[in-house]
Amino acid sequence: MASSGRGGAAAQSQQQRQQSHNQAQSSGTGTSKLRPFYNTNNNARKNESVSKAIAQYTVDAQLHAVFEQSGESGKSFDYSQSVRTTNQSVPEQQITAYLSRIQRGGHIQPFGCMIAVDEGSFRVIAYSENAREMLGLTPQSVPSLEKPEILSVGTDVCTLFTPSSAVLLEKAFGAREITLLNPLWIHSKNSGKPFYAILHRVDVGIVIDLEPARTEDPSLSIAGAVQSQKLAVRAISQLQSLPGGDIKLLCDTVVECVRELTGYDRVMVYKFHEDEHGEVVAENKRADLEPYFGLHYPATDIPQASRFLFKQNRVRMIVDCHTSPVHIIQDDGLMQPLCLVGSTLRAPHGCHAQYMANMGSIASLAMAVIINGNDEEAIGGRNSTRLWGLVVCHHTSARCIPFPLRYACEFLMQAFGLQLNMELQLASQLSEKHVLRTQTLLCDMLLRDSPTGIVTQSPSIMDLVKCNGAALYYQGKYYPLGVTPSEAQIKDIVEWLLTCHGDSTGLSTDSLADAGYPGASTLGDSVCGMAVAYITRRDFLFWFRSHTAKEIKWGGAKHHPEDKDDGQRMHPRSSFKAFLEVAKSRSLPWENAEMDAIHSLQLILRDSFKDAEATNSKAVIHSQIGDLELQGMDELSSVAREMVRLIETATAPIFAVDVDGHINGWNAKVAELTGVSVEEAMGKSLVHDLVYKEYEETVDKLLCRALIGTDFSLCPVKELNIYFLVF
Repeated sequence: MASSGRGGAAAQSQQQRQQSHNQAQSSGTGTSKLRPFYNTNNNARKNESVSKAIAQYTVDAQLHAVFEQSGESGKSFDYSQSVRTTNQSVPEQQITAYLSRIQRGGHIQPFGCMIAVDEGSFRVIAYSENAREMLGLTPQSVPSLEKPEILSVGTDVCTLFTPSSAVLLEKAFGAREITLLNPLWIHSKNSGKPFYAILHRVDVGIVIDLEPARTEDPSLSIAGAVQSQKLAVRAISQLQSLPGGDIKLLCDTVVECVRELTGYDRVMVYKFHEDEHGEVVAENKRADLEPYFGLHYPATDIPQASRFLFKQNRVRMIVDCHTSPVHIIQDDGLMQPLCLVGSTLRAPHGCHAQYMANMGSIASLAMAVIINGNDEEAIGGRNSTRLWGLVVCHHTSARCIPFPLRYACEFLMQAFGLQLNMELQLASQLSEKHVLRTQTLLCDMLLRDSPTGIVTQSPSIMDLVKCNGAALYYQGKYYPLGVTPSEAQIKDIVEWLLTCHGDSTGLSTDSLADAGYPGASTLGDSVCGMAVAYITRRDFLFWFRSHTAKEIKWGGAKHHPEDKDDGQRMHPRSSFKAFLEVAKSRSLPWENAEMDAIHSLQLILRDSFKDAEATNSKAVIHSQIGDLELQGMDELSSVAREMVRLIETATAPIFAVDVDGHINGWNAKVAELTGVSVEEAMGKSLVHDLVYKEYEETVDKLLCRALIGTDFSLCPVKELNIYFLVF
């Protein structure tokens, strides 16, 4: 668990928290209710995401309270039990206190000292108890000084440092973006000792974090700082030289680079899943250490408050979890404890310090991996960002790396985030291509065969999304694929859907038991999660998933029976146990992209199934087209709208051509990449107007193959690889 917080959630009403909590699982391993298809629009997803976050704050606060009440050092705190049983509502004031404690804890780590000043007068408004000794402001610190400068509330901060250092501070105080100047190299006036000064603004003034510069360490010199940046640039070049399409290789490379750069015993990449739980997806470690690769852990291990803080302060170092934190003395006139969100010295919460000690990690360095957010996360038209995960370093002894090296690591993380973002976009585009291809082939089957072709031929509906089984329930008959319920069980599920969710068009859940299906226990472990699309009032498409524990592989050695700390002590394996115990009755959650694919197929097939039921014809769509003048456009309107939506909203560049090879569809991504607007492109010949002369023959052949349905290919358009569909 981590020790940081987010104040915005405290403004939410207790009723909203309770409602959100009822919709989210406490350990962050999935949704506990059926999710309707209408939640696939952006506003609903944004609200759903906010609800999950609020619910998780509630759980985090409850676990925090249990730890606080467990006695000194949390010795009686049973972590696994708390994760499983934390589901009651939490009073508003308790959540507010929790968030305040995380953000304004009033303590720093002792490897540095802190001074806060009023921005207008430069007068001290707060300082850490160790600042006097560390700056040589006591007679004992510098015996040769008869009258050392005094540090107290109201002291002019510039009098504590050498004249040249005071000039640097005054200049920095006047800067609009003060953090861009970090770190300042300043010297104590009394002792002459050098410090890295890391400045940031807070609501009441400017906070100065002072980290002693160990001049005997060559990495701390100016040349050392430059060398750190050179090593980071070399690592970035290594990341950029990797072949595309392999996120695992990218993560493996970054942990190797970070370990070489920082010297920590273990470096891991943590990925946050859509349901908020986490997974170790890459690791580079000392040979004798136990591996954590493959570890899944509950969302409570990295609280929402901590995740928020990682977006504000993207590199977080804990030097020694065993040291006692240092108290901050502040002006009595301040309305609340000093905000430490941006401080490099902020002390870890006792719960997190114990967690580190239990796993044998005395020091740590955690770095945020930030990528572009989803469209629904954007605010006011601005591009959004989101915390994809963390790169975390552990060390088995106390370790402090200087600010310039941490800054180089942050630089590396920015590059890693950009590279990862491109890889994720590529994966998304390939997934969209796969979905479009599969949907088109499934629809093509309806032209030539009965609706049952989508389960009896290849590809089938099971190829649309990742699942353990899929099924068609059509005209009272059952067509299963893979791991599915029995026919009697599927009829019972259909009856339950019609009785309890008859007004729905489609639903998904990662736990049929939590969704309220009475017969869930009879399905066993093989069928746990379900997505269902209503095609007509009596015809359904199903996708099924087995429980999550079958999908998880532990990368290290198992516990020995004599181990005594499995459940009660906070330890990575305890977290893994907690996740398995919560997740064993759940499947992997259905991701938004998967639900989009199912929903799109549902819209495309719905009218076809209705007409097939009425006419029992194998040429459903042909008969519709032949009767358009009499029937109107209603029957195919949803299909047309859906195909247009798929093209227009896809992140992949997609265009469409008619049977003569002329452009009749051109999405925004194609326009952006080619510089050819929709108006300019429509009606032009793909082969003769839009591709280079040397590609005309190749594209013409590809187009011919696509027109007869034998291939979906990539073709270069103005030196770009762009997918094309043929309508």
